[in-house]
Parts: sequence; C-alpha cells; structure tokens
Amino acid sequence: MIILLTNDDGYQAEGIKALRRSLGGLGRLVTVAPDRDRSGASHSLTVARPLRVKKISRDFYCVDGTPTDAVMVAVYCLLGKPPDLVISGINDGANMGEDVTYSGTVAAAIEGTLLGIPSLAISLVGNGRRDYGTAVAFAKKIARAVIKYGLPEGVLLNINVPSSKKASAAKFAVTRLGKRIYEDVITEKIDPRGQSYYWIAGRVKITGRGPDTDYGAIDKKLISVTPLSIDTTALGFIEDLKRWKL
Repeated sequence: MIILLTNDDGYQAEGIKALRRSLGGLGRLVTVAPDRDRSGASHSLTVARPLRVKKISRDFYCVDGTPTDAVMVAVYCLLGKPPDLVISGINDGANMGEDVTYSGTVAAAIEGTLLGIPSLAISLVGNGRRDYGTAVAFAKKIARAVIKYGLPEGVLLNINVPSSKKASAAKFAVTRLGKRIYEDVITEKIDPRGQSYYWIAGRVKITGRGPDTDYGAIDKKLISVTPLSIDTTALGFIEDLKRWKL
C-alpha cells in the first residue's frame, strides 16, 4: 500500500508533518509537496519553466511548483506507478463552499482523481492554536474506509475538521458545499511612488449555511465530508440549451 501525501502549504507545514507522523501504519508514505506556500494556486500547472525536485529524506521530496505539479511529478517520475491513495493536507484553514475552486489543497486531490487514484483533501477550520489531533485521527479513519470501499470514478472527498476541543473523529456529517461571498474583495492603495496597487482580501459573508452544508456541519462542531465530482457539466441545463435559437 502506497499513500502519497501532498499539500499547498509547503513540505515544511505542520499539517503534512502531522499526517506523516501518524499514518505510517496504513502503508508506505511518500511525501511530495511544494517547496513553499502555494495557497490559492488552484489546479494550476507549471508549463513555462522546468520543475526542480529536492529529496529531503527517504520518501520525502519537495517540488518548486504547484500542488498539481507535485502530484504529477510523484506519479509519473518518483513513484513509477500510481499510489493507492492520495491525501492532500492537512491544510491550515478551511476549504469550504466556493473556496474549493481556489484551493491548491483540493486541486491536488482533483489531480489524483483525474489520474484514477482515490483522493482526499483535508483541512483544519478555525483560528488560534492549531491542534491536528482530531484531523489526523479522522484522516486515518476515512483513509481506511476509502481503501475498503473505494470511491466512484471522478469523485473525491473534501473534508473539513473543526479545530475545537468539542470536535471528535467519531462525529461527522456527509454534506454538500455551502455558499459564501466576499464583501469589499479588492482594496486599492497608492504606493510611495504614486502608483496604484491592489490587494485581494475581504470580509466573508456566509449566505448558504444550511444544516446539510459544510458550513452547517462546522457550526455544529462536526467534521464535514463533502463528495466532489470532477464532471462539472450543468446536466440539468443541457436540454434547455439545445432549444436556444442561435
């Protein structure tokens, strides 16, 4: 059993170190992760320059590219064959709602899924002191289940774990994506030379946090497990679109 560990926070991040320390009993762990923080990289590939790989120690590598690059290099070059499972994380921060489209953590799991490998993305939700204990315990639990039951073709699991003393690896909910919007997304400033620059940030406003959503689960201090599909076709709109007169 070979399990590929990756992330978007970089190979030195505490989340991936916690996974590496704790999941050894499941099989051979191979870590291939970006050499620095690549948060927000989404499903991007590095195509304008060569990639460099550095071996940190046995079965532990960093890549000067994106999370997607790391998965591709691992599968096609370092391992020589697909691993049995890809686990991306544990991300320092939530990946819920529309944020899954920006997330490098989720993108690494998407790439694994595209390559036909059962894949998980795991994130830790909350501020303050980071405690990865519950997230690691649940990662081990869900990994065993995926190894046993498998996942449908084109489906990955996006998991968000509340960083709370009330959270438990035994308490989880199967959810759908919630919805949030950012207010005041871009701030414009003037630099000392009189030139404009822009900073992307903003206040988050949750507009869809029903009890069956990832946000709703986290509100209840439950682990959220959301199945995501690679096929984003709007199937319900196909017949309507065919009737358009262009």
